[in-house]
Amino acid sequence: MAINNPYAAYQQNSVTTATPGELTLMLYNGCLKFIKQASVAIENNHYEEKNINIQKAQKIVTELMVTLNTDQEISNNLMVMYEYINHRLTEANIQNDRAILEEVEGLVVEFRDTWKQVIQLNRQQQHRQGGQA
Repeated sequence: MAINNPYAAYQQNSVTTATPGELTLMLYNGCLKFIKQASVAIENNHYEEKNINIQKAQKIVTELMVTLNTDQEISNNLMVMYEYINHRLTEANIQNDRAILEEVEGLVVEFRDTWKQVIQLNRQQQHRQGGQA
């Protein structure tokens, strides 16, 4: 079945051609999107929508946890932070607390921005190595 929506085709192609690093960046961005949507839902007293979006954010955090390379020492620290984020998302969901969502959003933004820098440094390093060949 052909995809008639050019945006949907672009999105599908983006995911299938992305590097593992880019996929992780997409996960962080998706998590942020769902946290923001949950916050708006709380503001508008749309509690079912809030619950759905927080659960989507939690599924992304769980995916980040599952894909950690446990051979790296930093992975243990990341695991603890991801567990904390998941716990806080649960609290935000139960308490309908936008302040908790803002806290979690700040943490995810830091992870995302750091990850973005790692990707850029990797690309620069690969580019330099490719130029020396």
